[in-house]
Amino acid sequence: MKNFILLVLFAILIASCKIKTYKNNSKANIFVKYVDPFIGTGGHGHTYPGATVPFGMLQVSPDNGISNWDWCSGYHYSDSIVSGFSHLHLSGTGIGDLADILFMPTNKKLDLTAQTTSQDQLPYKSKYSHVNEKAAPGSYQVFLEDPKINVELTSSLRTAFHRYTFAKNDKQSVIIDLGFAINWDKALRTGLTIEDQYTISGYRFSTGWAKNQKVFFVAKFSKPISESVLLANKQVITANSAEGENTAAQLFFDTNNSEELDVKVALSSVSVANAKDNLDEKDDFNKTKSEAAKIWNSALSKIEVQTPTDSLKTIFYTALFHAQVAPVTYSDKNGQFRKEDDQIATAKDYTAYSTLSLWDTFRAENPLLTLLAPEKVSDIVNSMLQYYDTKKILPVWTLYANETNTMTGYHSIPVIVDAYQKGIKGFDAEKAYQAMKVTMMQDQRGLNYYKTYGYIPYNLLDESVTITLEYAYDDWCVAQMAKALGKNEDYEFFLNRSKAYRYLFDPKTGFMRGKSQDGKSWNEPFDPKHSNHREHTDYTEGNAWQHSWFVPQNVDDFISLHKSNEVFTKRLEQLFTESSEITGSNISADISGLIGQYAHGNEPSHHIAYMFNYAGQPWRTQYWVRHILDTQYNTTPNGLSGNEDCGQMSAWYVFSSMGLYPMNPASGEYEIGSPIFEKVTIHLQDAKTFVIEAEKVSDKNFYIQSATLNGVEFNQTAISHKEIVKGGILHFVMGAEPNKNWGIKK
Repeated sequence: MKNFILLVLFAILIASCKIKTYKNNSKANIFVKYVDPFIGTGGHGHTYPGATVPFGMLQVSPDNGISNWDWCSGYHYSDSIVSGFSHLHLSGTGIGDLADILFMPTNKKLDLTAQTTSQDQLPYKSKYSHVNEKAAPGSYQVFLEDPKINVELTSSLRTAFHRYTFAKNDKQSVIIDLGFAINWDKALRTGLTIEDQYTISGYRFSTGWAKNQKVFFVAKFSKPISESVLLANKQVITANSAEGENTAAQLFFDTNNSEELDVKVALSSVSVANAKDNLDEKDDFNKTKSEAAKIWNSALSKIEVQTPTDSLKTIFYTALFHAQVAPVTYSDKNGQFRKEDDQIATAKDYTAYSTLSLWDTFRAENPLLTLLAPEKVSDIVNSMLQYYDTKKILPVWTLYANETNTMTGYHSIPVIVDAYQKGIKGFDAEKAYQAMKVTMMQDQRGLNYYKTYGYIPYNLLDESVTITLEYAYDDWCVAQMAKALGKNEDYEFFLNRSKAYRYLFDPKTGFMRGKSQDGKSWNEPFDPKHSNHREHTDYTEGNAWQHSWFVPQNVDDFISLHKSNEVFTKRLEQLFTESSEITGSNISADISGLIGQYAHGNEPSHHIAYMFNYAGQPWRTQYWVRHILDTQYNTTPNGLSGNEDCGQMSAWYVFSSMGLYPMNPASGEYEIGSPIFEKVTIHLQDAKTFVIEAEKVSDKNFYIQSATLNGVEFNQTAISHKEIVKGGILHFVMGAEPNKNWGIKK
């Protein structure tokens, strides 16, 4: 019996050692394990599940081959057909483009000469099942059911790695289709060259959302090409190179007694030579996959959260992941990149970035990067200033260095001011100020009307209310930069112009409304729930309920227009409790994630819940922020209530779940909301940390009872960036009932 007991104890000891060893081995990449890249690939999230690294040049991901709004990223979770794997994708936008340079493995010779107009007609398409599909930060895997090929993808900063595992004794073949296009995109001119038995190169020039997109590529295979078929405009040609509007190739490979075929693909906006320079030739698939996971783990480790609820960790770290896929690296290893006018520029001492979804990301995504990746913020600013050098105006929404002019305002301006106010160096502040001033003093995009009338009359330009409110905010930002640089006359000018919202506030209805150029008459008839998407409307992708609150630069004055805190908070509460009916025959699909008339699925609503803080009812901010956190995010593919929009939807969650939010993004301050984690540790530069503790927090205890900052009583509803980057501990005590005395200005 004694020996039996000793044997049992020994077995337990061995088992515990194994468990301990497993835990220690897994801890190295503990943060990536909580990320689920499929969150947002369903519903209207428009994310992709494929492989990239933080701010990577490539996003190698599956394409379903459908041209439809919910397939803007190339992929939607509802689909079961894969058409191939292309190398450029957009994360969560509302407009479809990219999906350039499509590769697809197959196990038989195919006829690529037939004209195709839909996903179903593609000869190389395959069925797949989510059961045989996996995604993690930096890697993706799927089993193609028709050719029975396992596909694995990973990526470094500028090189994509494919691994195809074929069935034994099957043909090993790869299709490259440069004519493949979805949504807005259309190939104009393409070319393919077989350079040697291991290497192909080519280019794809296209138009779409980006009107002048030029992509050059090189691909290296791990096995020699034994046979090839090249096509130009659906005609087979006998040469080693092909050019045309639509070129394609089918390559066959010697098996070499191995079922695996590896491919490395690098891109460039400049030339094939630069693509070759970008290619990571020495690295292999396994090493790159492992390194990508480590890079992501390091990026995610910038913020550590503690909670007993694993689903909250999954939502948080997936959000932190999505907040770092864009903007994307655009300059090559040698610093070169192509501008919209086809000039080749060189980024000296910085990395050029593109995919700047500024209407979305200025609100929380860009402010989040000042904490997560401050070294990249100056590069983003320099990228915008390079654009200004060419166009003599700051960018609105750039894709592959093309100005799309999508959305309203000039929100490169608050991004620059936010960076400057937070002490981020590495760009020319005087040049940046000049760029902002020139941009806001020119006449494009309604600024001529804005300068003439002080607002934009509804009868002269659509979306006049939204545009006016956003120009007023941009003006306020210019004023802050002018003040910081000692330009007092400019400061007074732009500060005065930033009050343009006053022209459009209707005290009778309490809404911001379209006003005629006579300065007196409103746009009639008026229905605050009415939406007409992007035409004959006063509001951008929304209605009066959602757009009447955009005065983050002067909330106190905005409240005064309502005559009292009581009137203001009553109307603000009504926003969340009003019926969710949206009227009109052309309702914007972007109005989603409705709580009353509050639409969390689109960015104009994102700051609104924090406005109670200014009106003496911070507990209402705490209530509604927690309600949004609980209802608008989950761990399913439908886990985002609207377009991810290059990180903004996720950045809102990252900030708000910690208990902070940059309601006025260029103010250098964060509003206090309702933290959901017991402890958050933000790792800052110079080995400093800022810790947020929420004692007694739970699904019921979301009201702040009291707070201390570094042990000293903290009784305010905002904290500055300067206080955070010093390091310290912000400690909250939470409870189930509101403390209506906490955070009240005295």
